[in-house]
Amino acid sequence: MIQKCLFALLMVIGFQVYGQSINKVIIDPKINKEVMIGYCNKTGFEKGVFADFFNPGFEKYNPSNKFIERLRPMIGEVEFTVVLGTWCSDSQLQVPHFYKVLKEAGYSDKRVKAIGVDRSKSAILVDIKDLNIERVPTFIVYKNGVEIGRIIETPEKSIEKDLWKIISNSL
Repeated sequence: MIQKCLFALLMVIGFQVYGQSINKVIIDPKINKEVMIGYCNKTGFEKGVFADFFNPGFEKYNPSNKFIERLRPMIGEVEFTVVLGTWCSDSQLQVPHFYKVLKEAGYSDKRVKAIGVDRSKSAILVDIKDLNIERVPTFIVYKNGVEIGRIIETPEKSIEKDLWKIISNSL
């Protein structure tokens, strides 16, 4: 009986921790503003204070059809990790554009591993040390579990062109 109660308690705690681990918002003491910390997703960006930058940036961005058409047949072969700061102007500009490119190319945003950091580039409960993040946003592209490229802070040309270049160079 005690084992069953202990198991049930652990399950409840596990669900609560998991439920709080996505789209967690804290007040960053360095800037005294709400920031998204740890694992996050597009749904989290579309709500609350983050919607002020995300929704207009997503809706108004018109990616190049030429590069979307080039990306579409190959983008499904890769995975993405995005490390961003919701406090960062480059993240506020580029992250909505990134998600728009994925949508237009037919890539599910649910496959993206997005990680929010504070001004100290800490994700608190998510260890990002091995990702070697110096600036945000950083868009890391993986193929078969191996990093094939990254876009750091701002793209050279555009998100869609830079992603196409990274992915096509891996073929």
